[in-house]
Amino acid sequence: MKSVILNSLLAVILTTGIISCKKPAHIIYVEAENFSHRGGWVIDQQSIDLIGSSYILAHGLGVPVEDAETTIEVPSAGNYKVWVRTRNWVAPWNEEISPGRFQLVVDGVPLDAIFGTNGIKWHWQNGGRVNLNKGKTRLSLRDLTGFEGRCDAIIFTDDPDLIPPENRDELYDFRKNLAGQAIAPEDAGEYDLVVVGGGVAGCCAALSAARYGCKVALIQNRPVLGGNNSSEVRVGLSGLIYQQPYPKLGRLVDEIGSIGHWTLWEAIRDPDSPRSRHILEVIEKNPEKKIHNTGPASNYGDEKKLAVIEAEPNINLFLNTHVFRVEMDEEKITSVTGKNIVSGKEIIVRGKLFADCTGDANLGFPAGADYRIGRESKDETGEKWAPEKSDSLVMGASVQWFAELTSAPSSFPECPWAEQFDENTSYKVTRGDWDWETGLTRDQINDIEFIRDYAFRVTYGNWDFIKNKSSERQKFENYKLEWVAYIAGKRESRRLMGDVILSEHDILQRVEYPDASFTTTWNIDLHYPYKLKDFNGEPFRAYAETRPIDPYPVPYRCLYSRNIENLFMAGRDISVTHVALGTVRVMRTGGMMGEVVGMAASLCRKYDVLPRDIYKIYLEELKNLMKDGVPSRQD
Repeated sequence: MKSVILNSLLAVILTTGIISCKKPAHIIYVEAENFSHRGGWVIDQQSIDLIGSSYILAHGLGVPVEDAETTIEVPSAGNYKVWVRTRNWVAPWNEEISPGRFQLVVDGVPLDAIFGTNGIKWHWQNGGRVNLNKGKTRLSLRDLTGFEGRCDAIIFTDDPDLIPPENRDELYDFRKNLAGQAIAPEDAGEYDLVVVGGGVAGCCAALSAARYGCKVALIQNRPVLGGNNSSEVRVGLSGLIYQQPYPKLGRLVDEIGSIGHWTLWEAIRDPDSPRSRHILEVIEKNPEKKIHNTGPASNYGDEKKLAVIEAEPNINLFLNTHVFRVEMDEEKITSVTGKNIVSGKEIIVRGKLFADCTGDANLGFPAGADYRIGRESKDETGEKWAPEKSDSLVMGASVQWFAELTSAPSSFPECPWAEQFDENTSYKVTRGDWDWETGLTRDQINDIEFIRDYAFRVTYGNWDFIKNKSSERQKFENYKLEWVAYIAGKRESRRLMGDVILSEHDILQRVEYPDASFTTTWNIDLHYPYKLKDFNGEPFRAYAETRPIDPYPVPYRCLYSRNIENLFMAGRDISVTHVALGTVRVMRTGGMMGEVVGMAASLCRKYDVLPRDIYKIYLEELKNLMKDGVPSRQD
């Protein structure tokens, strides 16, 4: 966990007296993400639960990024030992070259040590010794390559015997002690509904509940809202809204969502409505919005989502806040504790109802909610598309990318540490879309840094080949690698189990449930690893197998946990089989789930009941709300 920042110096100074005859030792501890100026380095929190911290990443696409800088206060002049927590990110592939190299610069003078050069895992790298003067000292992190150097924390100490711990639990206590975290987390209030996860589903859940009178906390672990539909990941919104039997569901999806491929598809089929005319006008003026995935950052509407959320008086928004602890009272969640991934500030958020909209079930899992990962067997579910035996195969994570045509030749460094390609295995393209998908046979939660890093290696290796070695390299001479995602766009991990587990059979046989709610329209769309001939590495592309469906209304009972009494869910972690996930996982469908969850939460508040009671007692009232749709801000 991160340190609490003291004295606004972005460092913690700990002085410990051992015995009276020994000079007290000094430890200056700096969390890298707390640097006052991060320059071109970005914050990555995807593995925070595994390594105990977020870190900063030099994501320069082969060009060294601007220095990160901060100032520390040195309590006493002297000779200090330096430790830097980092890793060589290509070491898992037994690469001897270290592409993520960087230096620590002290008052303008770089240390001799080069960091990021060893260690298959995160560890404290010995940085040697440095003389420090008393008072303010300027620190800089200097990227040397532009290829994903990473730094978690820095220690200066005049204690010759100090070796920072590597064990996760010991390191957790070590960080807390250095940071003075005996101070209790700040109480951030009590809410009718606490929504964890600020993707499209989470935003819609928060807005829906708020507009029906609930006091709502919305907690998001990134600086922007939208999840996969943000400028950080750049996946377009898919799935149809405004469907029977509740054609007013989707109003919030429209309100926070950007105009793009599927709104254009809808407009073309109904060109005379005011909504369609507006969409067509926007597309005519901004044709780039037709790009579904990997488009310009503006296509994904970060600012629009934020503005709509911030305009709601019943919503308190907590950005950059990672939930890492859940408190329970028997089978109910009572509070969550979150830590700001930038400042380290901890908060406790209490609530009567909770909604897991994280995608990874990062709320439901620590709460002890029943869940599944991977594919069920044909014997278990009776699904024709299920495998004979259950397994851990999941749909993977996409790290999308694109290159832009420039007016002059553009160079790209050779990448001998990346996956190596040739004329037969390389993809001579300028855009990596959804099908650049990795980790289908891996754990999408515990292996996510590896999965994302492997995507880096294939992207950079492929681009290196077509820019520098291919017989067709002249075609790409003026193309510059412009954008590569560093936040992986996931499709599947944990699925939380509800009172109904939606299956392929339900959808294809059109099983009628009394609590039919949001309508899924996407084909059953499942992804599998594409094995490239003559390529020796792990698959890095995927192919899709699809099965058409008719629009199908999904039961409300898929939207709450079967064993955690006050837990809703919306998004890709709802109660479905692996096969059924293939249709409900797209984001406009997830947004409608969020609308229904917010409606149900408002009824729970109104009658002081739990999510299951809405089905048992107040289903007709929920149906009336779904019929009316969530009020717009103008209503």
